[in-house]
Amino acid sequence: MSAQVAARTSITLGTLAARKEAGEPIVMVTAYDYPGAQIVEAAGVDVVLVGDSAAMTVLGYDSTVPVSVDEMIMLTAAVRRGLSSPLLVADLPFGSYEASDELAIATAQRFVKEAGADLVKIERGGTSVDRARALVAAGIPVVGHVGLTPQTATSLGGYRAQGRTAVAARAVRDDALALQEAGCSLLVLEAVPSEVTAALMPHMRVPVIGIGAGPETDGQVLVFHDLLGLYGGGAAKFVKRYADLRTAAIDGVAAYAADVRSAKYPAPEHEYSMPAAEAAELQELIASH
Repeated sequence: MSAQVAARTSITLGTLAARKEAGEPIVMVTAYDYPGAQIVEAAGVDVVLVGDSAAMTVLGYDSTVPVSVDEMIMLTAAVRRGLSSPLLVADLPFGSYEASDELAIATAQRFVKEAGADLVKIERGGTSVDRARALVAAGIPVVGHVGLTPQTATSLGGYRAQGRTAVAARAVRDDALALQEAGCSLLVLEAVPSEVTAALMPHMRVPVIGIGAGPETDGQVLVFHDLLGLYGGGAAKFVKRYADLRTAAIDGVAAYAADVRSAKYPAPEHEYSMPAAEAAELQELIASH
């Protein structure tokens, strides 16, 4: 696998556009640190998102809202150091872009200059369309995000599917088209009925990445911790778990703890040793003092 990945050319926006045109699905996944980036790089994904879901998955907040720009830049920079081929997208956190075009540009420039992001992602339509237009005009590629937008989940009635009525579905479509017209390079469509996605896709010129939006999109994205089963408890309906690393990790740490408590670890093969003559001289030095 490593040799195959090493031979891959870097993914570009042109690559994604060509895949959309050819009907070749695009693979996006989140990552939040250097080891995670190395894993998804080796797996051959196309796009990596440093999502503000990091607030909950790695920083322990109860929502995405509290995470700061500095925290997200730190995580994005760590992921950047672990990637070579995939495109890197960074979420602009809540409160870092909504107030004005100037604020949005200043924040996005930090992610590009300090963290090495290729694109930045913003949520919602409405005023975010203006922010997207300003960012694109400033030379910063943008990913739009419509449907369920976690930063404003409270105003949407919580973490639940959006666009389940005809009127609400039309609003999702209008936001998506507005972001496209504002110059977004990609769009994330989250937690909407498949019928809404099917109605929208014929009007989308840019690649659309779905998460809980059915099979009609140009690609899919899942959270690293969700697809690898790093969390206990329930998950969103759209999550498919491809591994159970939480159980494996707990078992591994528990086995280590048991070995330490029973004096099975460290064993002789885990020890360093001195040449016999040096060990004898050490004993003499200790005895003489």
